[in-house]
Order: sequence, then C-alpha cells, then structure tokens
Amino acid sequence: MRKRAVRLQKLNLLWLSVSAMASCGGQQVGVVPAKGFINNTQHSDVQLSAVWAAAQQTLSQQIDLNPLQRELYNAAPNILPGDARALGVSPHQLQVESQSDVSSPALQAATGMVRPDPTGLIACPQPCNVHYAPAYSHYAQPVTRYAASWESSESNFDALVQYEFENQILHALGYDTTWR
Repeated sequence: MRKRAVRLQKLNLLWLSVSAMASCGGQQVGVVPAKGFINNTQHSDVQLSAVWAAAQQTLSQQIDLNPLQRELYNAAPNILPGDARALGVSPHQLQVESQSDVSSPALQAATGMVRPDPTGLIACPQPCNVHYAPAYSHYAQPVTRYAASWESSESNFDALVQYEFENQILHALGYDTTWR
C-alpha cells in the first residue's frame, strides 16, 4: 500500500511537471531562450518573427546603408546588392519594447520642432546621429526600442520594427550601420 501511494505521488508530480511545461510552450519558466525575442510588446512572437523574416528578405535583395545621411545631408546613396547571408541570421535574445514618446513641450524646448502629442519620437541615446527618432537599436545587449504611440498602428509598427530588425541583421553581418 505504501509503495502504491509513493508511485501515485510520483505520477502526480510527473503529470504536474509535464502540464506546466506544456502550458509554457515546452520551455522552463524563467528561462530565456538563446534564440529569439525577449518580447515586451503587445504583439506576438509569431508577428515579430514575420517582421524579422521580412527584414531578412529585404536585405537579401538590396542594402541601403545611408538613408539617414541622405535625408540629413543630401549625401550620395550607398546602396549595395543584397546579401544572401541575411537569410541565415536569427535574433539572439533580442529585446523588443516600446518607450514612452517624448512630450511635445520637451521636444519643442530641445529642438524647436512642434509636433502634437503623441509625438511618435523617443530620445535616441548616443551613439545615435540624431537626438530623437521613432525607434533605435543597440547591439552589445541587443535591443530594439520604438515610440509607444506606434504600438497600435499595425502597418506602421511593422515597417518601423522591420527597419530596426534590418539594422540588427546588418550589424550581425558586420556592416557599418552608422547612417541607418
């Protein structure tokens, strides 16, 4: 009788472990996957993966290394043929999250630019080439941040995040992303 009770207890513990793992997609709770996203958005991992795949496709066809430089300084385009290696780059614990928009009065005081709230811009920390942007990426501790006001605008969100994912991929491949 005692052996049967112990066996039932072990089966119950096993069932609890299996059901807990199944409810978490087979991952242990609190463990961050080596590949993928640290998703702090209102969007699913599936959607972020689709945006990542679109970024890979774009870069496999053509690479624009200086859109910001062209916009700010009317520089000559630095457009390269696509790089098929982009298709093999995966996100590795890439943190994706919104950041509160800078307020209109703060933006006006800092730049003289007048925009209604929400401004769609966030402070872009160094080494950015601009002080405010709709989004930015860092690479050492991979993170992509975007203005919170873009969160609910599906097509704009996708385009904005795709551009930043392109930057993450280009950086991983060794390209200079200074003017992106």
